[in-house]
Amino acid sequence: MEMTRSLTLAPLPATLRPASAACRRRRRRRGLPFGALFSPSPPSNQQQQEMHIRALQPRQDWVGEWVRSNDTLVRGLPILVGGASLLAVLLNRAVSGIAAVADASSSQSRADILTLALSVTDILAGLVWLSIRPKSISPVVPRGVECKRVGTGVLDSALRELLWTWDSLTTATCCKSLVVVYGGNCVLQIGVAAGSPEDGNAVMVDAQKFMQGSLYRSAMESKKQSYLANLALYPGRTELPFLPANTQALILQPIGDKGIAVIGGDTIRGFTNLDQHTISTVCVCIGAFEVLTGRSCIICIAATVLLLRAQKTECNEKPVDCRLHTCTVLNSV
Repeated sequence: MEMTRSLTLAPLPATLRPASAACRRRRRRRGLPFGALFSPSPPSNQQQQEMHIRALQPRQDWVGEWVRSNDTLVRGLPILVGGASLLAVLLNRAVSGIAAVADASSSQSRADILTLALSVTDILAGLVWLSIRPKSISPVVPRGVECKRVGTGVLDSALRELLWTWDSLTTATCCKSLVVVYGGNCVLQIGVAAGSPEDGNAVMVDAQKFMQGSLYRSAMESKKQSYLANLALYPGRTELPFLPANTQALILQPIGDKGIAVIGGDTIRGFTNLDQHTISTVCVCIGAFEVLTGRSCIICIAATVLLLRAQKTECNEKPVDCRLHTCTVLNSV
């Protein structure tokens, strides 16, 4: 107990004692204000903006850019390295005076055999790299006709929100076709639709036949979004005769318990995770607030689609004026 008290009451060493007033005055004379290292002044607004701009600017990847610009050379590099190694081994074998027949008891022969195996492996790897190239994915032009069909009995407020949602989807995503089936009827068919071989007009949506298909039933049973990133690989493509024949990607999004939204895209794997989440949020709001039946306000959906538009407007370089419709929605409530 006495030892503990003596340790506790012992004076601090000189290096740990707080600085005296004389020390603080000497620091001020040297030009270093007291506390400058511990309480820096906050950056100005201009400095903060410069920091944000610097952080948002993409960093240049010199190695990646060089590889992309010299793709053929990089793919053939293993062949060059393997061929050079093979010639070096043969030249070394000929110049060193070693017998051409491999001798298992010779360490040089064993090393040459291993080098030859590695050289052949490099050459084969280079041949594989040259033969296999990634397929470039680019948007396609949907083969069909422009269509805008609105079901009977759709309220003006619901139609306004659906059209605004369609405009936002085409602005921010790769969406080219939209079909909304609700309550056993086709509420909206807009965008590019398949052309009829008879008269060339857009193929109408047979809601009852579509609802009997496996795509609709699986999406409604799971009550979750179904994303077909490459529609050509799925046999259920035949259940969608109203979409263009070259539709690349498809999203089936349930709308509550009574409907579903069919969204077609023009690019394979064109809908990103952010696009899928936003589409799901919009359709959940439509189903939860019963916008299609006109029973409640639509401010929540307006805010959701505003977020959707704001996410990619700058990337697509398409000016979108959301304030006009927001005022309309607020005035209509």
